[in-house]
Amino acid sequence: QVQLVESGGGLVQAGGSLRLSCAASLSMSRFKAMGWYRQAPGKQRELVSTITNGGNTNYADSVKGRFTISRDNAQNTMYLQMNSLKPEDTAVYSCYADSQFVRHWGQGTRVTVSS
Repeated sequence: QVQLVESGGGLVQAGGSLRLSCAASLSMSRFKAMGWYRQAPGKQRELVSTITNGGNTNYADSVKGRFTISRDNAQNTMYLQMNSLKPEDTAVYSCYADSQFVRHWGQGTRVTVSS
């Protein structure tokens, strides 16, 4: 059973930074892609960023230039570095990992950006 555990969320002022982590219970080489979604109160879930096993990355337009996704295969951990945070970045952030047939999810970590 794959487990993904997020950490790093919290309360930060606008303009500040946070780094989210997503630790996998097994080797990330098993996953063809990983990424982050977020869901703000009253809004639909939004795909924030993805990273493939080959290291290719994609970002939502709303976070381009501010967020950076990365993965440390040795630590079985994926990161989302979030800079220049805005109040509209407030949401629950969830990581996912795609194995061949299944998408695995973490439990989510809350990010609150105060103005």
